[in-house]
Amino acid sequence: MYSVEAIYDGTNFKLKEPLTLKGQHEVIITFIDPDIDSKHEEYDDPIYILKPDPSKTPVLGRLDGTMEIPDDFDEPLEEMKEYMY
Repeated sequence: MYSVEAIYDGTNFKLKEPLTLKGQHEVIITFIDPDIDSKHEEYDDPIYILKPDPSKTPVLGRLDGTMEIPDDFDEPLEEMKEYMY
């Protein structure tokens, strides 16, 4: 696998460094652009662009005090006694 930086002008890719590869090769093109989702609305499907939902942003400590761990939590389970030595 080999990576090379390039600039895309809407039609062509201009490589930032020369390539010495000969013949045909399969490539993967990844666009690094923070505004790509606004420029390519036809790919607004979550399969293509994953956008965080601000209403589902986790809040640290939100469940604090809502769960209780029993005092015997670390004690061996009765069901597992036959497997323990």
